Amino acid sequence: MLIHLRPQAGGVRRASKPAAFGRVAVLLGGSSSEREISLLTGEAVLGALQRRGVDAQAFDPAQRPLTELIELGIDRVWIALHGPGGEDGTLQGALELLAIPYTGSGVLGSALGMDKLRSKRLAQAIGVATPDYQVLSALEDLDLALERLGLPLFIKPASQGSSVGVARIDRAEELEPAWRAALRLDAVVFVERCVIGTEYTVAILQGEALPSIRIETARGFYDYQAKYLRDDTRYHCPSGLSAPAEQHLSRLALAAFDACGAEGWGRADFMLDRTGRPLLLEINTVPGLTSHSLVPMAARAAGVEFDELVWRVLETSLVRVPEGEAADVEA
Repeated sequence: MLIHLRPQAGGVRRASKPAAFGRVAVLLGGSSSEREISLLTGEAVLGALQRRGVDAQAFDPAQRPLTELIELGIDRVWIALHGPGGEDGTLQGALELLAIPYTGSGVLGSALGMDKLRSKRLAQAIGVATPDYQVLSALEDLDLALERLGLPLFIKPASQGSSVGVARIDRAEELEPAWRAALRLDAVVFVERCVIGTEYTVAILQGEALPSIRIETARGFYDYQAKYLRDDTRYHCPSGLSAPAEQHLSRLALAAFDACGAEGWGRADFMLDRTGRPLLLEINTVPGLTSHSLVPMAARAAGVEFDELVWRVLETSLVRVPEGEAADVEA
């Protein structure tokens, strides 16, 4: 018999003792192109939980069927999987069927958050500006995009994370090969006008925006190399924004997150153009927690150290309990 999970009223529930979580599985690895980053995130999360006394163990769904979570007596899951199959709603749907509570966004919020194109459209619908774009459905769309948007451009597969498949286009002849390469990753590909300005990110934790981070990279843009492998990327937190600008960016991040149905924790990325106008690039519902990751930096600036951050993300699983049960934790 199916037992559905239902969100608890109030949105935030707190736990003071590790026993409130029961037995926890940290889902890590997986089979997406972001497997290696997921392993790093998952190992960091597992260590933090165990240091806080949580009964936690690693679980790689690329190597074991999810049904083993039931056999292991797992009470809840900390999702540390990145990319398709981990943060796009499919895993969340499977856990719903198994009636196992999990961290972060639900099925809808995860699916929409992973889809860069639909999340752009939802953000625009509520008044959060994004860079101009053009969907590339056929070869003839490439010339239309060049005419409408000009150069430079960014080409993006709609449902990849960590900048996988994203490329900057500076010359017209680069567009077609980049489009064909992106199509190998996703059936939906679009281009965005390149925004000249400064990149910022806003982390979200339990319904609150953390201090923004200003990002400086020596590369053409904040790509996979700059995010995870290079040591010359610079992060500024506090970001240097004025108090009104910081508040405005936080409101935009929370609004975009809410528009997509995302919840619990995550991140919203922006470019501020030369006039200072924020333009949403994307939201991320399962950000990385590696040594180069942004959410721990923002949390630390707010006085939340790494182990506490991981604990508070685990608390987001407490808002989902099987129907007919009550969450025996602090509200």
